[in-house]
Amino acid sequence: MTTSQLKNALIQRISEIEDISFLEAIKTILDAKSESKIINLTPALTNEIMASKKEIEQGLFIENDPLEKEIEEWLNEK
Repeated sequence: MTTSQLKNALIQRISEIEDISFLEAIKTILDAKSESKIINLTPALTNEIMASKKEIEQGLFIENDPLEKEIEEWLNEK
């Protein structure tokens, strides 16, 4: 099925839907796809990200699996 054929099939199927909740869900999906992927950050957020990158470069982080194990051990001590 070509892109054009798929679009036409979807248009046809959507035009037959009467369920407002379902149509709103489809709209939400379409809106999410069409929104700009560019995020404008404040200078403060940019500084936070840069500081975090420096910490990562210096090895000042913990990976997810060891962190989850550490949290589980901590919770079991309580």
